[in-house]
Amino acid sequence: MTEAVEHQAVGKPKKSSWWWPGVVATSLAGAAVMAIRGCWHGKMSWPIAVQGYSYQVCLSCGAKRLFDENTFSAYGPFRNDLNELIARDNFTRPRSYLVGDQQHLL
Repeated sequence: MTEAVEHQAVGKPKKSSWWWPGVVATSLAGAAVMAIRGCWHGKMSWPIAVQGYSYQVCLSCGAKRLFDENTFSAYGPFRNDLNELIARDNFTRPRSYLVGDQQHLL
């Protein structure tokens, strides 16, 4: 009897059937993260200048983000409405005024 068991083990190894639940679980986890997180904004367009502001557009989902040409970097949140981004930037940007030849921040 032991010879038959040893012979069977030496011949063809038994295929494991545990891989498919792992693939399914990984796929479901990836789909859940994508549903919660949304787009990763990995592919952004070149900066576009409109209304005195520069912004970039995500090529996957179309979300926009303001862009600073001086530092050549994007800043602020991602939004679909450019006017909302501009209004938020105007609200959060420090304001200044001139008195004589000196500039003062509010």
